[in-house]
Amino acid sequence: MSTVMITGAGSGIGQALAAEADRHGHDLILVGRRAEPLRDTAGRLSRPARIIDADITTAEGRARICTETDRLDILINNAGQVPAGALADLDDATIAAAIAVNVAAPISLTRDLLPLLTTARGQVVNMGSVFGDIGFPFFTAYSATKFALRGFSEALRREVAPQGIAVTYIAPRATHTPAMDSFHALVGPMAMSADTPEAVARHAWAAIAARRRDSYPPTRERLFVALQRLRPRMIDRALTRLARDPQVIAAARDLTT
Repeated sequence: MSTVMITGAGSGIGQALAAEADRHGHDLILVGRRAEPLRDTAGRLSRPARIIDADITTAEGRARICTETDRLDILINNAGQVPAGALADLDDATIAAAIAVNVAAPISLTRDLLPLLTTARGQVVNMGSVFGDIGFPFFTAYSATKFALRGFSEALRREVAPQGIAVTYIAPRATHTPAMDSFHALVGPMAMSADTPEAVARHAWAAIAARRRDSYPPTRERLFVALQRLRPRMIDRALTRLARDPQVIAAARDLTT
């Protein structure tokens, strides 16, 4: 039985990851900014879970998490934001918040918890996105943060391997969560397919349990990632067509007006 910490555990993929971890018999530490959603997640589990309501983007919040954690086998950096819209319409605060939550916080929290993970010869799981391999128009800031998280995962994997720590990067496609509200207007015009949080969690836990280096959805998006790496100009043409589509442009503008 492992002790698993999940950030952003109050809703969406985080809540589904907690339910799946509970099904596998793990002890859970649920982390998020607000206690009430965490209590809702805890109430859905078959065993008691620890709740830490703390802001992972602050040193004070991370210090509280470390103080209240005495054992840790698996850290799941799941908390995130999905800024969407034309780059010209994204303000500084939106960009800074995305970088703080999606990039700086998981790097800093992982650093702070490394002593416990080293003792356990544990595992870091970073919840990325297919958009961390394929840069989508009108998701420039989000794609940038997920590319960064993927790079962090790769570098960290090599750095902590001598300590017996595994690093797993999970890259789901679009998922039906509250975060999807921030870009829902683009789903139709961009013909996006989306999974349920439960399906993402099941697929993620298969990779986590096997301590795999990464995991991509078992759908057409896996092919798109391969094409992005082998034939990037093919993906360029397809996504540039989307960026020229009047319906897509109108939907992107609606997100920031």
